[in-house]
Amino acid sequence: MKEVLLMSACLMGVHCRYDGGCKVLSELPQLMERYHIVPVCGEVLGGMTTPRIPSERVGGKVLNCAGEDVTAAFYRGAEEILHLAALYGAKKALLKERSPSCGSGRIYDGSFNGKLTDGWGVTAELLRDNGILIFGESQIKELL
Repeated sequence: MKEVLLMSACLMGVHCRYDGGCKVLSELPQLMERYHIVPVCGEVLGGMTTPRIPSERVGGKVLNCAGEDVTAAFYRGAEEILHLAALYGAKKALLKERSPSCGSGRIYDGSFNGKLTDGWGVTAELLRDNGILIFGESQIKELL
């Protein structure tokens, strides 16, 4: 039986990024051979639209570039993904780096100027705090 891997849906070609786009991984076929993949998107599961106004994490809040507080949607989506992790028995997640939802270790700093800072996206942090190993797309070789 294949191990379960939660994976940012945008990395699988689902057009759910803030700009309506996606970032397909060339290693997707290899991952699909090895894992049972459960596609997830914290923003969509939190009730946000696609496309949507870009958001960045600022401390414990998530704000969009129009200054609106969208924290509740990000936390709602993260809780839904944690529920899916429990339902499927997932122990690992491959998430989109730098995202205010999925970023692991480095995220955009809230200035909307492309600057990075140390930190975690809302979903990545919740999953990590609940024992799920988090991998960004630059760490894909560790999963193969």
